[in-house]
Amino acid sequence: MAEHPNLLLITVDQMRADCLSYWNHPVVETPNLDQLARTGAAFRHAYSATPTCVPARAAIFTGMSQRSHGRVGYQEKVPWTYEHTLPGELSRAGYHTQCVGKMHVYPARSLCGFHNVVLHDGYLHHNRYRHTNTVAESFDSCDDYLPWLRERAGADADLLDLGLDCNASTVARPWHLPEQLHPTNWTVTQSIDFLRRRDPAKPFFLWMSFVRPHSPLDPPSAYLDLYDGVDFPDPVVGEWADHDDEARSGLNPVTKEGIVPRRRLRKAMAAYYALITHIDHQIGRFLNALEEYGLSRNTVILFASDHGELLGDHHLFRKSLPYEGSTKVPFLVSDPGGCLDIRHGTVEDRVVELRDIMPTLLDAAGVPVPDSVDGRSVLPLLRADAAGGPAAGGWRDAIHGEHEAGPLSHHYVTDGRTKYIWFSQSGREQLFDLAADPSETIDRIADPAYAEQAARWRSRLVEELAGREEGYTDGRVLIPGRPPRTILSHLASP
Repeated sequence: MAEHPNLLLITVDQMRADCLSYWNHPVVETPNLDQLARTGAAFRHAYSATPTCVPARAAIFTGMSQRSHGRVGYQEKVPWTYEHTLPGELSRAGYHTQCVGKMHVYPARSLCGFHNVVLHDGYLHHNRYRHTNTVAESFDSCDDYLPWLRERAGADADLLDLGLDCNASTVARPWHLPEQLHPTNWTVTQSIDFLRRRDPAKPFFLWMSFVRPHSPLDPPSAYLDLYDGVDFPDPVVGEWADHDDEARSGLNPVTKEGIVPRRRLRKAMAAYYALITHIDHQIGRFLNALEEYGLSRNTVILFASDHGELLGDHHLFRKSLPYEGSTKVPFLVSDPGGCLDIRHGTVEDRVVELRDIMPTLLDAAGVPVPDSVDGRSVLPLLRADAAGGPAAGGWRDAIHGEHEAGPLSHHYVTDGRTKYIWFSQSGREQLFDLAADPSETIDRIADPAYAEQAARWRSRLVEELAGREEGYTDGRVLIPGRPPRTILSHLASP
């Protein structure tokens, strides 16, 4: 096993795909992530099929599509009992496995195949609600960051001391404690400590899982200062979007939609970008530690986000919806030491999804991929002999995504160049020409020039939904109004 590469999976929570200076973002600075792309590959069309935390992480853990892992919406307190998980397969194969940071599984302290977990899921509502939890399920019993923080900042320190909401907030302010006490720094501090105490006779798999740039929008002052007052582009607003806010929903500090006051919106965007750069610099800190331990040349790194953030696009502030800001994620594979013979600096245009993380890392480790996995290793697309060869063919031509969201429950299919969306409750359709209009500003569904494309993508969705228990199709047409589910029956608790 000493000949097998170490594996580092770095995930962030709620980071948009376009927030990389590698992709020429006009403002965001991500020098360490750019270096990962330069020493490996960057995927231009990577998606989260179910773009909220719980179902997206099920895809990462299991390599399954949402139809297989059963989580097609956001629902807490559904046990994680999957037979095959990424850390479980690597543990069985002789890897020393460790997670630091966010898991978002249930029960919260489930190992899911890891040898050890140092846990911080952020403000996890169902564990914070004291009136509904047993002592064993309480936040104080399952979180590792908060006791660490209270030892250093005082016994009364808590996650909400800044007065910021943990989800969908458009209110931002700087972190109030020393930077080294921020959850982002904590995640790297604990990860570096794993390098010290790992079993040196085994290769390791470390999942370094950040809670930010998910709300609260609380970057350290030095990072907020980088972006505060900078002239960056306003969010894009499609001609199809709701341009009115008669209820003044945008005044809600935890709004999901509406016209947010401009000053607050600009501050929120600056804080979001600042959190990303803060993470980037802390990743650089960890990469320095890898170098100090002599591990940088035999460690393969995969970086991704569980989903995106609309950040005001189309007057929306959320994930879960089918638009690019919500569904499209960064996806980088780095092989700085040449362990896998990846062509450095590759930009890959074929569509990938979070389910591809598990088979990719198992492939890198030389570990068999279980039959339960629906994803595919991306490594054959990236190796030096892959250009124009057999690996270029046979790859999926599109992915199907979905999410339960009440009246906005939806399904989408995309190849990264065109996207078809169907809202399952109303029957509303949208079609976007992403190649010509990557910001989804023009809905082409009623354009006669796109009628053939719309029919083709509609048929593709009918195929994807055939046999689904909700009854979304009879095999010929899509049927609106069928009650959506958050979990499929094969996963439902007894």
